[in-house]
Amino acid sequence: MPKQINLQQQIAATLAGFRLDQAAVEMFPDFSRGRLQHWIKQGELTVNGKRSKPSARVFGGEMLQIEAQLVAEGEVEAQDIPLDILFSDEHLIVVNKPVGLVVHPAAGNWDGTLQNALLNYDPDLGSLPRSGIVHRLDKDTSGVMVVARSLKAHASLVNQLQTRSMSRVYEALVKGETPTAGTIDAAIDRNPRDRKKMAVVKNGKPATSHYKLIQRLPGTSHVEVSLESGRTHQIRVHLTHIGYPIVGDPIYGRGPIKQKGLPALAIELINGFPRQALHARTLKLVHPESGETCEFSAPLAADLDELINSLKHATKDD
Repeated sequence: MPKQINLQQQIAATLAGFRLDQAAVEMFPDFSRGRLQHWIKQGELTVNGKRSKPSARVFGGEMLQIEAQLVAEGEVEAQDIPLDILFSDEHLIVVNKPVGLVVHPAAGNWDGTLQNALLNYDPDLGSLPRSGIVHRLDKDTSGVMVVARSLKAHASLVNQLQTRSMSRVYEALVKGETPTAGTIDAAIDRNPRDRKKMAVVKNGKPATSHYKLIQRLPGTSHVEVSLESGRTHQIRVHLTHIGYPIVGDPIYGRGPIKQKGLPALAIELINGFPRQALHARTLKLVHPESGETCEFSAPLAADLDELINSLKHATKDD
């Protein structure tokens, strides 16, 4: 059955001059631009109580209101893809996302995604924004993700992400010897020289990451990273920014390691790792129904675990 949704947001002043549909995506980031455009055209998304067009320009300060029914978007099909379910009840699904699985369809990956798998696991997710997915992990980042199974749960999880009350802890293997602990407070936005990348920029969106050393390994540091914000590629960009790029990162990794004095085996292991060595280990949240604090964890992906163990045993050449 279709589900009713009622939301309102005041357009931020920083969005002055944007198209209405662009501003709506910024104010309601959990809905696709296509869905929002449809609601605007149908009069289900209004501006100060009046109908408008997706192409209309906004001034900032207007009140956007959505009064619409959530029905299946229909563009994402259910596919029988195995899922590693860590927890499931009528409100939440917590999964351990494997390496190589894209979260939702996009250019180059129109199917075979986590979203396709979730719709197969629970077809009713089709009536929720992005099938209940409220956050994402990069294709080659493994670990814990939470998915909403109801509108109440969706609203709660989105609010916890926005207010930073949802705690996320990652593990990463980075190049170089990091300090024992530190905080990276640096704004992030699109790289002005390459729009496909993110970068630390002066007028970007606020982003804060905290890291601490787990162990030192040849040529690398095994670190724990916790987030206060959730910007695209935040950990990868922040660690590179302070001079400790993640091992195997194809975008921000700064090429092969060439450190003198490292065992040949260590150099081979580090330079040969085929993906970013990043894992979402722990997710802590408030259950949307019970109000209890829940914590979910997933073990390191097998390839990253093997890399760390192999580096422990890499010794200097005879």
